[in-house]
Amino acid sequence: MNVEYFFDTNVLVYSFDRLVPEKQKCAAGLIENSLQSGLGVISWQVVQEFINVALHKWDKPMSLDQAVTYLNDILMPMCRIFPSNDIWSSALHIQLNYRYRFYDSLIIASAIKSGAKILFSEDLQHGQLIGELEIRNPFIEISK
Repeated sequence: MNVEYFFDTNVLVYSFDRLVPEKQKCAAGLIENSLQSGLGVISWQVVQEFINVALHKWDKPMSLDQAVTYLNDILMPMCRIFPSNDIWSSALHIQLNYRYRFYDSLIIASAIKSGAKILFSEDLQHGQLIGELEIRNPFIEISK
């Protein structure tokens, strides 16, 4: 699998956040680049988390029709990592060794499984290396 980067759910969520237009623009650009180049991926977990947020957590939730369209046009073309015993086991080792919560550890394990060099996430430790994977906050300059 030819992959450069993996997206945590928060990147996808920010692509809809009009309250923080700089983050919205950055996230939308990363997603657009991924769709054009094919170099960015997500996992089944990111799909589930995003759809849950979009349908239930926003002030103006997505409609079911909008969610289906976004799933088909954006999420599924990037979703290449699915549940496996290897990912669950790896997530437990990551949790033990790096003290991340289990769901964050699943994201990291999925990113590693994908072969990505970079995990884009606002929620994890910027600059941390886990094996060959580097965690980067794509919004770090915006947040300052």
